[in-house]
Amino acid sequence: MAEVTFSSVGKVYGDGTRAVSALDLEVQDGEFMVLVGPSGCGKTTALRMVAGLEAISEGQIRIGETVVNDLDPADRDVAMVFQNYALYPHMSIYDNIAFGLKMRRVRKSEIDRRVREIAQVLGLHEMLERRPRQLSGGQRQRVAMGRAIVRDPSVFLMDEPLSNLDAKLRVQMRAEVSRIQHELGATTIYVTHDQVEAMTMGDRVAVLRKGELQQIDDPEELYDAPTNLFVGSFIGSPAMNLIQARLERRGGALVAHLGTQALELSTETAAERPALGAYVGRAIALGLRPEHLREPGAARPGEPTLEGTVTVSESLGSERLVHVEIPATPVVSEEVLEVVRDTDAALVDELESDARERRAIVLARFDTSVRPRPGERIAVSVAVRKAHFFDLDTGSAIYS
Repeated sequence: MAEVTFSSVGKVYGDGTRAVSALDLEVQDGEFMVLVGPSGCGKTTALRMVAGLEAISEGQIRIGETVVNDLDPADRDVAMVFQNYALYPHMSIYDNIAFGLKMRRVRKSEIDRRVREIAQVLGLHEMLERRPRQLSGGQRQRVAMGRAIVRDPSVFLMDEPLSNLDAKLRVQMRAEVSRIQHELGATTIYVTHDQVEAMTMGDRVAVLRKGELQQIDDPEELYDAPTNLFVGSFIGSPAMNLIQARLERRGGALVAHLGTQALELSTETAAERPALGAYVGRAIALGLRPEHLREPGAARPGEPTLEGTVTVSESLGSERLVHVEIPATPVVSEEVLEVVRDTDAALVDELESDARERRAIVLARFDTSVRPRPGERIAVSVAVRKAHFFDLDTGSAIYS
């Protein structure tokens, strides 16, 4: 295995379209690195540049100690797994997995040993004589992985390999891919637009937007400390609630005004975010994750509340998702709109309409024992120490 290093890497197409800008990224030996972002953010282009399927316009890519900018794909010692499997339908599973080794003229006995060994790891050992059409989507994807793994390359490249699977199978295969990768200790770069997939699989996750790296961190840090509005709005399912607020001082305490309501920030919050003091008298973006909005009666000592009207109440069995309308203005910055547009373009008009009417729909996670009805007025407890704050002009997170 080997490290993969991007040094100021850029990609500009012939028509002037810039797909990737000054990408600096180091994938460590044996690491599972996930590139995530909305459609058109440059993640697949970055992967294809490593594979040699896209020419590098600027900068340098190294695999181990070797600069690969000008190497042919066959000379880069990488293996790629595509979302459409790319299996040979007329060949058996055995021959599909063995194909690359046969092309390299590996000894027949060695091919047999390696194919059967990988088939055992992937749970395909009883299917080697079948054809791809006789397998399920998940099994076919495992064959595609086996064909890559059996070559024992320096780096595995995976381009949205689970996107063609149904939701249940995708969850199962996430665990399978992670297990196999960690068993092999394989350096892996994995591309996905699904942030849940990214967060559950990656050792580290790199978030891209419009060809630029926004943040790279382990999943927990990415979730708990997003560096800007784009990362904050993109990472998290359900998404972070983002509301415009105005900071003021009241009796020495910081208060965030949201429309007609106010949230007093605890002294701990103010101490942990000293930079907030510079925003007194200014509008900011306040971010509240659904799990940090508690059901009525579950408030901890000193926690403020937001009052609103229930619009939707969804039971998921283990929890209840409650949509609450409050008289405040949602954040409609370009970063937020880009994330919404990538999810469902029709929701952009709805969000902009809510902003004009100064109403915000916040999503809260409740215990299933709490069953508010649409139209009911409730007071939602806010864990302000878990809140996120962003500069509306720059989109940067406000921390120290």
